[in-house]
Amino acid sequence: MSDQKLCRATLPQVPTSIQTPAYSPQASAPGVLHLGLGAFHRAHQAMVFDQLLREGDRRWGIHGVGMTQAGLVNKLRAQDGLYAVRIAGATGIQWQVLGALWQTSVATTERQHVLDAMAASSTRWITLTVTEKGYTPSLAQLLIDGLRLRHAAGNAGLTIASCDNLQGNGHALKALIHATAAPQDDQLLAWIDAHCAFPCSMVDRIVPAATADIAAAAKDALGLEDECALSTETFWEWVIEDNFVDPGDAALLARCGVRVTSQVHSYEEAKLRMLNGSHSAMALMGAVTGRAHIADCIGADHIREFVYRLMSQEVAPHLSRTDWADYRDALIQRFGNPYLKHSVHQIATDSSQKVPQRWPPSVLGQMATSACFEHHAMAAAVFLRYTLAKDEQGKTYSLNDPQAESLMAIGAKQATEPHECVRAFLAREDLWGAELVTSEAWLERVSHWHDQVLHQGIDATVKYIIQQNFS
Repeated sequence: MSDQKLCRATLPQVPTSIQTPAYSPQASAPGVLHLGLGAFHRAHQAMVFDQLLREGDRRWGIHGVGMTQAGLVNKLRAQDGLYAVRIAGATGIQWQVLGALWQTSVATTERQHVLDAMAASSTRWITLTVTEKGYTPSLAQLLIDGLRLRHAAGNAGLTIASCDNLQGNGHALKALIHATAAPQDDQLLAWIDAHCAFPCSMVDRIVPAATADIAAAAKDALGLEDECALSTETFWEWVIEDNFVDPGDAALLARCGVRVTSQVHSYEEAKLRMLNGSHSAMALMGAVTGRAHIADCIGADHIREFVYRLMSQEVAPHLSRTDWADYRDALIQRFGNPYLKHSVHQIATDSSQKVPQRWPPSVLGQMATSACFEHHAMAAAVFLRYTLAKDEQGKTYSLNDPQAESLMAIGAKQATEPHECVRAFLAREDLWGAELVTSEAWLERVSHWHDQVLHQGIDATVKYIIQQNFS
C-alpha cells in the first residue's frame, strides 16, 4: 500500500476499475464559482459538473470557495483538487475520483481572489451551499462587490443558483442582495436585475461529513492517501428552475439527470418537510438516546414507524408533490443505508435555523383541517429535551447552534419548571412562527409529550405514541 497522496502526478496509479477524470484542469478559466466548499457540494453539484467536463464541455470547471476555514482548502490544494467519492447502496459500492475542482480560495483571507473570480470572463455560474444561517449581509456584500467588478469590466451577467435548504432560495438570495446594497448601488442593481438569473433549486443527497473511516476505505480502494474522500448514497436529485442566463444550460443539465422545471416549489417543500423534517426529528432523538447515526435510529422499529407516520399522516396531506408515497418509501430505505455513517449531532447542528422551515408548515396545515399533529408535537418536545445538552445515559454533548446559549438557558429549567419551560420555548417566534406561538392547542400537546419524555424516556414515549395510533 502506497503512502503517496492522491494528486495529478499519482492519478495514473489509481486502479482502472475506478473512474478518474481524463480531462485536465484549466486553472485560469473555471466556469463555476462555488461558495461553501463542503462535503455536500463535492458529492452533488460537483459530480454533475464533472460529468459535463468528461463529455468535453470545458465550461464547467469549479473555483471552490471555503467561506471561513482554510483546513479543507489546504488539503484539496495538496491533492490538486482531486478527491474520491464512495457511492454506496443496495447494489454495492462504486468509487469515483472527481477532478472538477480547478481552483480554491478562502473567502475570509483571499477575498480579492474570490471577487476577481466573480468578475472573470470565464465565469458563467455562481452556486452556493452556505447553509441556512449563511444568508447574511456579509454574504450579500461579497456578491455585490464581485458583481460590481464584473459590471465595470463589461462582462455578461451570471446564473446565481442557491442550493441551500431555504424555501424560494433564489428569490431569497436576490432579495438579500437588494436589501444589503447601498443607495449608490442602484445602477448596479438594475444591471443585476436585467442580466443575472437567480433560479430556485432543490438538492437532495445524503452526504455525511468526512471521517477517518472513509479516508481509510479510500486508501484501500485507491492505493493512495486521500484526506478529502467522501461517502454518499446512490440516490441524488437536483431540481432547478428553468431560469438561466444561457438558456442552453437547461438541456445540458437535463441530459445529466438534473430536473429542470417551473415547479421547483413542489419538490422543495417535500424535501424540506419530509426528508429534512424527519431527519431533524431523528437526529434529536438520536442525540438524546445516545444513538450515533441516523441508520441506528431508523433501524429501531418504533422510530421507523414514527417517521413513517410523521411523513404519511402529518406532512404528505399538505404537499403538492404527487409521487410523495414513493419519495417517502425511498427515504425510509435511504435512512437505513449502513454505509452512510450520518452523525445525528451533525444533522442536529443549527436546529434553530432548520426547524422553523421544516416543522411549522405541516403543523399549521394539520391544524387548519382539525387533523392530528401529535408526531410533530412529540418532535418539538424532544427538541426541548435536547437543549439539556446531556443524553439519557448522562453523557454531555455540545449544542452547535447560533442560538445555543438562549436555548440552553430555557432548557436548563426543564426539571424544576417544566410547564413554564415549555411555554418559554414555544413562545420563540423565531422557531415556531407567529401563528404557533399563540396556539394553546400546540402548547398543550407539546407539554404533554414533554412530560412523557422527561419521565418515561424517548424510546418508551415513541412506542406509546405508536400504540395510540393517532391519525
